[in-house]
Amino acid sequence: MRGSMAATALGLRVLVVFGVVVTAAAAAGGAVVDGLGVNWGTMSTRRLPPKVVARLLTDNGFKKVKIFDADERTLRGLAGTGIETMVAVPNDMLAAVCDYDRARAWVKDNVTRYAFDGGVNIKFVAVGNEPFLKAYNGSFDRVTVPALKNIQRALDEAGHGGAVKATVPVNADVYDSPPDNPVPSAGRFRADVAGTMAELASFLNRTGAPLTVNIYPFLSLYYGGDDFPLDYAFFDGNATSPVVDGNVTYTNVFDANFDTLVSALRKVGLGRLPVVIGEVGWPTDGDRRATPALARRFYGGLLRRLAARRGTPLRPGARIEAYLFGLIDEDAKSVAPGSFERHWGIFTFDGRPKFPLDLHGGGGDRTMPTPAAGVEYLPRRWCVLNPNVAAADDDDGRVADNVAYACSRADCTPLGYGCSCGGGGALDARGNASYAFNAYYQAQGQVESACDFQGLAVVVDKDASQGTCNFSVQVVGSPAPPPPVAAAITVGAVLALLLVLV
Repeated sequence: MRGSMAATALGLRVLVVFGVVVTAAAAAGGAVVDGLGVNWGTMSTRRLPPKVVARLLTDNGFKKVKIFDADERTLRGLAGTGIETMVAVPNDMLAAVCDYDRARAWVKDNVTRYAFDGGVNIKFVAVGNEPFLKAYNGSFDRVTVPALKNIQRALDEAGHGGAVKATVPVNADVYDSPPDNPVPSAGRFRADVAGTMAELASFLNRTGAPLTVNIYPFLSLYYGGDDFPLDYAFFDGNATSPVVDGNVTYTNVFDANFDTLVSALRKVGLGRLPVVIGEVGWPTDGDRRATPALARRFYGGLLRRLAARRGTPLRPGARIEAYLFGLIDEDAKSVAPGSFERHWGIFTFDGRPKFPLDLHGGGGDRTMPTPAAGVEYLPRRWCVLNPNVAAADDDDGRVADNVAYACSRADCTPLGYGCSCGGGGALDARGNASYAFNAYYQAQGQVESACDFQGLAVVVDKDASQGTCNFSVQVVGSPAPPPPVAAAITVGAVLALLLVLV
């Protein structure tokens, strides 16, 4: 999950929710903003070939990438590119690598194995991913720092320690400001993890590794509701409700969030510890404020700030290294935090840019990133509700039940209110059913049995897209496990309630 902080001059408490990595891609023909990277997530029903994604990175000038595991296919795709890579020890392995022999074996298999001329340029190992998140209820609190120490020791022992550093990406909810003084200068670590964070920061300081934090202004807006001013999430400099902290005025939540962390580090005597933004971004669907237009506004401001090296009020002029979240959409992610979770990519699932983006940070806003090359698609076929199905045919709820089934195993999040296919008349009830059926059909690789739905569906060769609603044709890429039924069934249940054939 990801976290972010929000505060207003109206006395709102500095809110810390879920955070994310910051990274920016560059337009073709040049390097991206200095220190900019991107997160490459792979939770998709059908994955693009790793070499295709690796070329997408290089074609857009990215020189840094962060992944969430050490998957062999992904790393082989990155081999020979020279891209600085952050690999990860997943949370469910933290307890295991608390055993030093297991940590040493992990480093051998996932770092040493690729450390050859023409191999993978591994620079960081992320030990866990937001392990202190409140939602985990302390499950990883006792094992994270021991795991970190073991991984760094194993890196040192294997001769990688000078070039490869272990870090821990934390959610921004590990720090906040007190309710009676909601300003960045009052930042402190959350009480239940304060000792652990101090130990973690001290160890990173000794090894020369940065602290990695995920910051999500979108989530500050999402969880802050109507009390959070929209303009405070962006970098326009004209927030209607800025946060005044002594002689400093904060006009955006990113700066306020970052400096709250700096203040927390100062309180444990480590105010100069390097900080890397592991995740930062803006989604483009799944919520009324998750739109390409707002994402373009956010990234434009962020990249200009990073390129100008303005830093923040507590670290003026600092070079901030950040990884954007993320590279491509992931249609198999859990929607428990929100339907927007599947739409963080600056590229679509098949590597098409969503909006103009100046990855150089120069301020231009008309350049489209370079699309993925060599993408292979399934045949141009779509699965839709049979035109002969009438309202009377749904007396027993078969259509609603089948829509719920499809959406529990495929991505129907664009059908939500205020999303690209929901509300505003983008689709009628029949269109909703067709979208659900097609999403499932494509996720299953267009196998014939995936477009039956008890005889309610039919395959057509005419594009079923309507208006702003795109009925995708999936890529040939390797299949991945479907999203958990429990995580997706909520969408299906809602659609079942809304579905009334006309």
